[in-house]
Amino acid sequence: MAMLVWLALSILNCSMVSTFRKHSFFYEDPRYIMFICMVINDAIQLTLVTALYVVSYAFSKILASACCPLIMTAVTTTRSTPLILAGMALERFISICFPLHYSHICTATRTMWIIALIYLLSFTPPLTDLLITIAKEPPMFFRTSIFCDHSLLFTDLSIYYKNCVFDSVYFSFVFLTLLYTYCKIMLTARAASTDLTSAKKARNTVLLHGVQLLLCLLAFVVPSMQAPLIQLFPMYGLEIRYVNFLLVYIIPRFLSPMIYGFRDEKFRKYWLRCFITKARKVKPVRYFSQKPG
Repeated sequence: MAMLVWLALSILNCSMVSTFRKHSFFYEDPRYIMFICMVINDAIQLTLVTALYVVSYAFSKILASACCPLIMTAVTTTRSTPLILAGMALERFISICFPLHYSHICTATRTMWIIALIYLLSFTPPLTDLLITIAKEPPMFFRTSIFCDHSLLFTDLSIYYKNCVFDSVYFSFVFLTLLYTYCKIMLTARAASTDLTSAKKARNTVLLHGVQLLLCLLAFVVPSMQAPLIQLFPMYGLEIRYVNFLLVYIIPRFLSPMIYGFRDEKFRKYWLRCFITKARKVKPVRYFSQKPG
């Protein structure tokens, strides 16, 4: 079931990336650059998490050295999602509240630099986790077999407290950014000189980003509840892990296609055209009956 869900979402993500690549005018729009970055980030995260999920059932334990890059990449993509959401909300804020300065402030080059900064910030916590573990664990630790989980790979208590402080600052910043942009767009939408339709769409988009942020919080809240639940109900350990997998990693991945793939008229037009073109290329096979002689 997990593999089928991963396959369905992968096809959806690949179709959106293909639509973006085939139309060069998307390359110059910061809105779609950040969106496709979100799609690729979600695809990588979902692939890694699904792989870890399947490996945990197939092999139970793997080498810590093999688990480490998988966990670090998965954590980086998980932490980058809220920052990308904040960047997309700021782009909508500038588009509605400062339309005359939008083309000067939001450029493709600056967007790429912001994306690079987002991944640099997102990679910092797992990198420090690794450095602390290398400093405090014996070298043989990475040759032992463990259940591939962040809490079992990075066991030092200082890592837990460090990540708690980082997450508090991190999510507070993203939440305040979304709240500020939403309020400013809502106030701007009431002005008589504003394009009400565009402002309303931008406001709804930022609101959906807030829903995405709440779902991202599940990635940090639900896993901490998983271990106590398994201890209380050991007979339902597999079911608890699977529900955790659905809530934290699967359901939030459906929102990105909905926000831009379905709601955005411009992208939807070319996305559907891509599907129709591929459907027309599939020619039906005709069978002709042969008469003897």
